[in-house]
Amino acid sequence: MDTALITILVSIFLLLIISAVLSGSETALTATSRARMHQLKRKGSRRARVVEKLTDRKEHLLGTILLGNNLVNILASALATSALIGIFGDAGVAYATAIMTLLILIFAEILPKTYAIRHADRAALALAPLIRGLVFVFGPISTVLQAIVRLMLRMVGAADPQSLESAAEEEIRGAIDLYAKEEGRGEGEKDMLGGVLDLAHVDVSEIMVHRQNMRMIDVAQAPSQIIAQVLDSPYTRIPVWRDEQENIIGVLHAKDVLRAVSDPEGGVDSIDIVSIVDEPWFVPETTSLADQLRSFRLRKSHLALVVDEYGALMGLVTMEDILEEIVGEISDEYDLLDAPVRALADGSYSVDGPTTIRDLNRRFDWTLPDEEAATIGGLVMYEARVIPEIGQVFTFHGFRFEVVRRTRTQITNLRITPPAKLEAT
Repeated sequence: MDTALITILVSIFLLLIISAVLSGSETALTATSRARMHQLKRKGSRRARVVEKLTDRKEHLLGTILLGNNLVNILASALATSALIGIFGDAGVAYATAIMTLLILIFAEILPKTYAIRHADRAALALAPLIRGLVFVFGPISTVLQAIVRLMLRMVGAADPQSLESAAEEEIRGAIDLYAKEEGRGEGEKDMLGGVLDLAHVDVSEIMVHRQNMRMIDVAQAPSQIIAQVLDSPYTRIPVWRDEQENIIGVLHAKDVLRAVSDPEGGVDSIDIVSIVDEPWFVPETTSLADQLRSFRLRKSHLALVVDEYGALMGLVTMEDILEEIVGEISDEYDLLDAPVRALADGSYSVDGPTTIRDLNRRFDWTLPDEEAATIGGLVMYEARVIPEIGQVFTFHGFRFEVVRRTRTQITNLRITPPAKLEAT
């Protein structure tokens, strides 16, 4: 075996090693956990910082690795073809194609990528400094190639890439779903984790207590009557109105009432209720739950009144309402425990009209739309396009809805049969 052939074989061997490193780096850096790298960076890991910088520009990173990998593979194939043509003549092209395809597929693709996918974080940390140098060398060429690719994608009308924030949220939601599917994992945990992510996408109007169901106090009543209503109420904070219910002048706290009652100068009816109410806090109906929760914490307040774009009172929202979106229903010994959803013997459900669609979807894993209506009664009226009569039955979105009770123009109770039960009958 002459020296030239040995040189070629050694060169091919080295090029295959480089190709394996580049292939493994591609898989490791794209499969590594960004969250874990972020945590390692916070703990002082320099390599994790390098990994995070590389993955921040993933298109640039992949373009550089693929450029280097293709150059190496083509060079190795060219050397093998040259050597085998010298030995076997024209048949050497076929031999070189078969041999190099097999070598590259096994040792430069499948083997390193399999290892990298199984040990993504470890491989990413180990190879990051090397890839950083490669990015520095081939960066300008990769930038030009990426510009060409983006131009071609734009010409064929390809959509813009998903934002980093949106991609991260989808990744977390996917991880939550996988977590919930593991043995022994309950739906409650999935709802809690998903509820935290939903806070930024749900408005207060979707979970508020509607003004029809608000418990309010007329300040024109005698103080003794107002105090009796406060004591009879299951709530510690009650809105107070004057002249008309739209005119909310404050929020009365039960503790302030107790302080005033504990030492009245001249009897209970001498207490000035207006002087002990807190100033009302109004928020737009389009405020997200995440923003409202942040505002509750900053103001150290637990109740806000919700108004529409015209300033008209829509309802109220409390800190507890938002927390219930995360942890589920919170009840104490003073709450009214009339269940809004009751399972019936035939597999259908008796559901109060004001029950929110979000609650039903989360509880039963349904997919009823909540874009046009927040409550199940509102959804039926929206789909029916009329104010239904008691006993009327509607079928939409695969569900059967029967109107059981109605108070004036409001649906107060429905009987809902889900698709699975409908198919069984």
